[in-house]
Amino acid sequence: MDYFLLESLSTTTFLVTFVLLFVLYVLFFSFNQRKEPPGPWRLPVIGNLLQLDPKSPYPYFYQLYKKHGPVFTFHFGPQKTVVFAGSKTIKQALVNSDAFSEKEVFPIISDMKLTHAIGFSNGDRWKELRHFALTNMRDFGMGKTAIEEKIIEESQRLIELFMETNGKALDTTQPINHAVSNIICSIVYGHRFECDDPVFVSMVDRALKNTQLMGSPLIQLYNFFPRLFGWLRVRKQLIESSFINRRHIKELVKGLQDTLNPQMCRGVVDSFLARKLQLEASGDMKSHYTEDNILMTVANLFAAGTDTTSATLRYGLLLMAKYPEIQDQVQDEMNRVVGSRPIRVEDRKRLPYTNATIHEIQRITSAVPTTVHRTTRDVLFQGYFIKKGTPALFLLSTALFDEDEWETPHTFNPAHFLDKEGNFKNKEGFLPFSAGARVCTGESLARMELFLFFTSLLQRFRFTPPPGVNKEDLDLTQVLGFTLTPKPHKLCAISRI
Repeated sequence: MDYFLLESLSTTTFLVTFVLLFVLYVLFFSFNQRKEPPGPWRLPVIGNLLQLDPKSPYPYFYQLYKKHGPVFTFHFGPQKTVVFAGSKTIKQALVNSDAFSEKEVFPIISDMKLTHAIGFSNGDRWKELRHFALTNMRDFGMGKTAIEEKIIEESQRLIELFMETNGKALDTTQPINHAVSNIICSIVYGHRFECDDPVFVSMVDRALKNTQLMGSPLIQLYNFFPRLFGWLRVRKQLIESSFINRRHIKELVKGLQDTLNPQMCRGVVDSFLARKLQLEASGDMKSHYTEDNILMTVANLFAAGTDTTSATLRYGLLLMAKYPEIQDQVQDEMNRVVGSRPIRVEDRKRLPYTNATIHEIQRITSAVPTTVHRTTRDVLFQGYFIKKGTPALFLLSTALFDEDEWETPHTFNPAHFLDKEGNFKNKEGFLPFSAGARVCTGESLARMELFLFFTSLLQRFRFTPPPGVNKEDLDLTQVLGFTLTPKPHKLCAISRI
């Protein structure tokens, strides 16, 4: 009897031990599967906000990247965000995975109804509008000879404006903004605007100001705590300003609609209106070709097609004045290869140093330092569990300044894009347009504009600091906004002819 009792107890002990070990194994395995990215300590409610310099947040993010690795957690107030840094990790997430394909929609984005636009919409609406915009922007010249001619024409107008200064100091902001904006207007509306057109001038100024305000610390504070800071004046100012521009766009679209010939579309707006009529005629009343969608898409293309390219060009000219030895090498190469004839896109492959300099301008300026997406599903990434709907902040600037990618990351150095023989070389860490499905819609247009505007201006002018200002005193500090732009400054455009 004692023997059977002992055997029964042994069996029971074995089963209990087995069950406990199994439970522990499951719990351990589940814990490992749900291990979340590390991150800095945080406070209740305000999270990590006190650790962040609102005027210059990116150096701190870079420190966290080096401390915690390329995937870490940061709390913007109560909102937990997973941050991705370094070119390899960013590409792995954006290019090799579909789990990060949606854009995060902040409260201010919803307030401004930007979810109707390409840049901030998601799902079927985004897929349809992006496909439509890309197809039609190409049809109306993006990346083709037709738009190259328009850029060259705008470059000549810009050169004439600069010539009128007779070498005196000028603020390049407005002339460059207008020239760049007219390129996207030619594609979208089918025509350019005169630079003294008050509506056009106000629309450009307002769009760029709105872009700056969207990235301001106070608007970010509203995004983190919308119920507490909805009263902020800057929020109301931003919404009102965006709706004024929308009203002007609506009037322009109405003018095109009144003169529409579906068989001879003049630009993207005409194609949108023609598609809308076609779908309505077929009885499809639930399409994405609505008035709100066209207004927001045009507004999105107008702002995005002006801001980053113009800011990069202005910064490029400032860098030429600050580093005259690099300006000398660019101009010597153009003199040797092109001479005095107009420069064409096809010359880019024959101008490796000039091409490298333009790429280095894009790298060092990092005009769009971040992009914010969100997870479309639960995902296990580099061993970390990230829950569906979690905001994903991609630090594009870390790829552009990564010590593992660039020999002298914080120095303006065109050699970053040259091999030992002086030939141009692409770099994996060069991500100014983001990557993956959400890569910038107008990337090919921006590349063409940067090359043609930059080379045309340097072919005709030498850029120097204003009288009494040393090159060392030129301020390269950027203004924080939704994009980064140069601080207000003046330069002298000295004619080389």
